Amino acid sequence: MVLSSFIITFRETLEAALVVGIILAYLIKIKKERYNNVVYLGIVSAVIASIIGAFLFNMLAGGFTGRAEEIFEGIAMIFAAFLITFMIIWMLNQKHIVVDLHKKVSKEISESHRAGLFFLVFTSVFREGIETVIFLGAASFASAENNIVGALLGITAAIILGYAMFIWSKKINIKAFFNVTSILLILFAAGLVAHGIHEFEEAKLLNPIMEHVWDINPAAPLAEKGIYPALHENGIVGSFLKGMFGYNGNPSLLEILSYLGYFVVIFLIYKGIERKNSVKI
Repeated sequence: MVLSSFIITFRETLEAALVVGIILAYLIKIKKERYNNVVYLGIVSAVIASIIGAFLFNMLAGGFTGRAEEIFEGIAMIFAAFLITFMIIWMLNQKHIVVDLHKKVSKEISESHRAGLFFLVFTSVFREGIETVIFLGAASFASAENNIVGALLGITAAIILGYAMFIWSKKINIKAFFNVTSILLILFAAGLVAHGIHEFEEAKLLNPIMEHVWDINPAAPLAEKGIYPALHENGIVGSFLKGMFGYNGNPSLLEILSYLGYFVVIFLIYKGIERKNSVKI
């Protein structure tokens, strides 16, 4: 799904761009631009490492067939949902990310640790790169569509926005942006959980409890011509919802419970973070 892959890569690339932008802006502020090459080297190395990671992931994913493939895809989807959740929780807790990064950079520079600055940049960018690889892999399992176009558009848009923010000093409400994308990613992660459960059901690892709670995927009269009802999984609306939010036209009871259960877990985590932050204040 083009839109889901766009959101994933846009969000991940922008996070990496924000970190790199904060570091470069701080080096300019303290007149230590001579360390810029270390930052650039960290970025390039992380991108290369992420590409290698993507290649290895695709090799691994393509090495399974039958039941093993279903189990692998189920694990990949559940793990991707876990990473998305962890990423969102981490962002909710980053109230002082700029100050913290400044402290880390100051420490490495004061101690002349070029390697430390390199690894700070490398790990920041590489983490986002590997997360992107896993998220896109899981998204492709769920929608069975090529999402390279959306991914490239997301990366390009994030780089442009990051450049505008830190070079041209454009005022962007980043908090509002991350709030909106966090909601979309939560919906996306819930869909991955449900899809992962579905794969485990197909592999006979889990009991669906009730195979189909409802079924709005009837055999389409014009299916041979690629024409389906709008809410069919292959229809205009259904395919969009499937790629973005894990829509299933004939879900099992266990899939529905896992989908709703994910929202309950996220709500409890959010309330816990909110309570902890209010206590600190």
